[in-house]
Amino acid sequence: MKWEGQEQSDNVEDRRGDGGGGRRGGIPVMGGRGLGLGSVAIALVAGWIFGINPLTVLGLLEGGGAPPAAQAPARPAHKPPAEDKAAAFVSVVLRDTEQVWGRVFQAAGGRYDQPRLVLFRGATPTACGTGESAMGPFYCPGDSKVYIDLDFFDTLSRRLGAPGDFAQAYVIAHEVGHHVQHLMGVTDKVDQARSRMSKAQANAASVRVELQADCLAGVWAHHSQQGKGWLERGDIEEALNAASRIGDDTLQRQSQGRVVPESFTHGSSEQRMRWFKRGMDGGVVAQCNTFEAKL
Repeated sequence: MKWEGQEQSDNVEDRRGDGGGGRRGGIPVMGGRGLGLGSVAIALVAGWIFGINPLTVLGLLEGGGAPPAAQAPARPAHKPPAEDKAAAFVSVVLRDTEQVWGRVFQAAGGRYDQPRLVLFRGATPTACGTGESAMGPFYCPGDSKVYIDLDFFDTLSRRLGAPGDFAQAYVIAHEVGHHVQHLMGVTDKVDQARSRMSKAQANAASVRVELQADCLAGVWAHHSQQGKGWLERGDIEEALNAASRIGDDTLQRQSQGRVVPESFTHGSSEQRMRWFKRGMDGGVVAQCNTFEAKL
């Protein structure tokens, strides 16, 4: 992946020097909460899938709609050091997601509100409660921020067997996919539905949310490659391998020696690879309808 020298995002916040505790280097068993697509045409898709009034969705996209969630306590925002290569990589990938989703939303007549990405170690306060490294990278819709402890990339490579810069880019793009979902107003819709479900049903709903985020990560990859042509031989395989390595069945088999499908919250390895590839191959947001598809 030819990322060095590319434009970096200004929306990266470095909290790694702010202290914090908790476990480090964990496996992503919780992830972000969210779901969605992206503007006028996408609002129609959301209405079709979820029965949401498209005007309501457009209101959310334009900054109206539901009142903002309670925010985490304010703290100074620091940019990562210029010489930090890992932070620079994350900043480059985030900037490209901003550009891609900005164009997608604009083409559909909407506006893309960019998320912030927070680098932390151990634990950090968020609008969704205390975020810990053991949760893996996650997205908080309450403050529209992606949180990541960069030590996770070592876990991804060494413990989970998914090395490579595009494997890391896939992880970031998946969490940004949750932000895209949140802008659609579908995150709240799914959460409300889950509150009335049994645990097994709620888990199944979460799987569809996560697989859609995988598909949206693929949509980003499709348009990113078209715009920059920065992917090299083996990069797509790196992302597919990462998707496979963090499938629920693979993680359960490694951790407990058996697979319990009704407890899945992110999808099987095969499902995660297939939905990422679906988004990557087509580059069409409307094809990421995991809620009507047979998984």
